[in-house]
Amino acid sequence: MTTTTTTTATGTLTVSTHPPVEISKYPKLDASQAGHLRHFHNLVSQPDGEWHHFGTLEAQQEWDDAYRYQLATMAYATGVAHYHRLPAMRSAFKALLRRIIHKMLRREVWGYWFNTSHGGNLLDPDLKELRKPWADPVIKENIMYSGHLLLMTSLYAMLFDDDEFEKEGSLTFHWSPLFWGLGREDFTYDNRSLQEVIFQQMEENDWVGVCCEPNAVFVVCNQFPIIAMRYNDSRDGTNNVNEVLKKYEASLIRKGMITDSGLYPSFFALKQRQAIPARQGAHTAWANAYMNTWNSEKVHSLYDSQVLGFLTNVDGKTRLQPTRVALGFRKLVLEHREDPQSPETLRRAREISSQFTNPVFPFETISWNCFTQMLSELGKEKELNDLLEYIDSHLNPTWENGGLFYPRNDELFDEEHHMIHMEPHSGNSGIGYSRLNVKDGQKKMWEQPWTHEILAQRPWVDELTFADGVDFLRGIWDNEARAIVVTLQSWTGNPREVTFTVKNLPQGDWAVYVNGALKQTTTVRETEGVGVTVNVGQGEVDIVVGSL
Repeated sequence: MTTTTTTTATGTLTVSTHPPVEISKYPKLDASQAGHLRHFHNLVSQPDGEWHHFGTLEAQQEWDDAYRYQLATMAYATGVAHYHRLPAMRSAFKALLRRIIHKMLRREVWGYWFNTSHGGNLLDPDLKELRKPWADPVIKENIMYSGHLLLMTSLYAMLFDDDEFEKEGSLTFHWSPLFWGLGREDFTYDNRSLQEVIFQQMEENDWVGVCCEPNAVFVVCNQFPIIAMRYNDSRDGTNNVNEVLKKYEASLIRKGMITDSGLYPSFFALKQRQAIPARQGAHTAWANAYMNTWNSEKVHSLYDSQVLGFLTNVDGKTRLQPTRVALGFRKLVLEHREDPQSPETLRRAREISSQFTNPVFPFETISWNCFTQMLSELGKEKELNDLLEYIDSHLNPTWENGGLFYPRNDELFDEEHHMIHMEPHSGNSGIGYSRLNVKDGQKKMWEQPWTHEILAQRPWVDELTFADGVDFLRGIWDNEARAIVVTLQSWTGNPREVTFTVKNLPQGDWAVYVNGALKQTTTVRETEGVGVTVNVGQGEVDIVVGSL
């Protein structure tokens, strides 16, 4: 081992000229993973009111590719990437998640609710006249927005031990159409008051959940506030979620929303008191990606019966089928006992698929996002890798300003029956989530949320964000080696000087190594960190800050 002698505030030390750890043993993000995070940053860094690449199929933000879903999935992808892959890069992920939440509070995201609150006979066939509308997007129903907002802000608090959205008035909705109404209205909440409103409605609905649209309770959208309550319990020292889950799970079973096999029903109609049969599998897959937190055994036990037809494997490769083909496939296998591994079954399913189009909805089901999220969470590596390989081969992966996404394509098939449909929820955030998540990613966060005590003991990188023009490939504190490891790369390839501080290091002497060579030594006192300045260009730059 080569050493050198240096003088610090604590005396003369002999220091190794090489870092104390082998940096290659620490996993790093690949180009696609870094590209997805960069794309999230690019999207939410646009000026307010600009929604480039967000464009949705349904003009009123009422479909599954709406702004709120794209933003929420970006937030959850940001969360799993920080928690599981880059836990030391605190300032970068905090700034990104905060910006996503800022966009979530824009009126363009939640203003649809005023029209939706009237109700409609699509989900409430007994409705005879429209209801009196209201603009407040979280006071009643609309869990498809309020549940996501609750989890996004609870995730923020858990990851960064920050009470910003727990303060009174921190979640305020400004309703001020320019030429409509009698003046501006403000609807004021915070994370805990929002949680109270949501779970009060669950109780009023006999614990089956809160409505998304009027009269319709979906399984998937009620998973997010439940996870949020778990994080809030970890901060408050309470255990409210266990009691809620007992009542919620019992109600789902009692009302036929979860059975021993098959898809979850489309929704539970409150007035009619019945579960409406499923017409697609995407919501089931989406629900499983998050229900795995608290109901993992059930989710895994249902997997085979639920993915039948939607995920096929007739040539050694897993392929995702459009909903209409999948429903035809399920009919052939379940009712006519045809072979699910046979190419002939898939061929016949395509032939009869027109029988299973849904005349009510003129849009294709949002599938890539839902199934890839589920596969990543359940650790189905082969199936997920097969789908990602297909996506990269057929769905036009696009790089823009260092970010990776899959542009919208409204066509369903190409001439060879390859599914080429892509919408913004999948293309902007869902596929990125599946690459950034790990097996049981949500489940592990549920079981071991970060607490004040955990974060107070962990060093982290400050003063560095995605706006600084570099990608973060590594960012981890190794407690055993007493070293923080960071790998940076300029996404433009152009050299740039980057400065950051490693905060919360124990007092003592620390050495900074850049690309394997000793650069400096620093003595950390009670309120100090270690400042690092490096030049980052086209190649990767490895930084190790290790204890002496």
